[in-house]
Amino acid sequence: MAKKTPPARKPGPPRRLTNEEYRDEEHLDEDQVKAVIKAAGEVGRHRDRDRAMVLLAFHHGLRCTELVRMKWERVDLHKEDIWIVRVKGSKSGRHPLLPDDITALEKLEPADSGWVFKSESKKGTGHVSESGFQKIVERAGERAKLKYPIHPHMLRHSCGFWLRAQRHDLLDIRDWLGHVSVKNTERYAKAGPDRFREIGLGRKKGA
Repeated sequence: MAKKTPPARKPGPPRRLTNEEYRDEEHLDEDQVKAVIKAAGEVGRHRDRDRAMVLLAFHHGLRCTELVRMKWERVDLHKEDIWIVRVKGSKSGRHPLLPDDITALEKLEPADSGWVFKSESKKGTGHVSESGFQKIVERAGERAKLKYPIHPHMLRHSCGFWLRAQRHDLLDIRDWLGHVSVKNTERYAKAGPDRFREIGLGRKKGA
């Protein structure tokens, strides 16, 4: 008796590439971040807002949720600081505002809802959504002509590596990013090419 041929399977939706297949690293270097910040302020109807969002996300290592839910009541431009409300069990804390942060925030109009990064959508919560910020970052990355697609969380990782490149202690970086354990901060201990050059690795002895 001949075996029956099983019916052909219908092709499913195309498989989404993993982050590792998109790009080799999950952070940007300082020059790339500067290019993305600049690009965010060059397109769209809300250029000042979009540029400020990317800038603060990078400087303060903000997750997408932490950024879009920022409220004016936590910002003190007179004292030049801001209360960062962390999520995912991380530690909230007060950060000093950098001069660029203050300049960027001063260009924004306070909303009646209290949100720093307000949205025009009448159906939403009143602030830019997480998906909205993701589109802002993706669009800025394309305009900055990066070689691969980028996403908002890369700005948080970029902050950690940026602080470490300035020789900040891992414990201080832990507190800045709100990590509960320094184990979560250890990824930023990885030495980069500047550090290797500084200590002479990769050079012939006597060169």
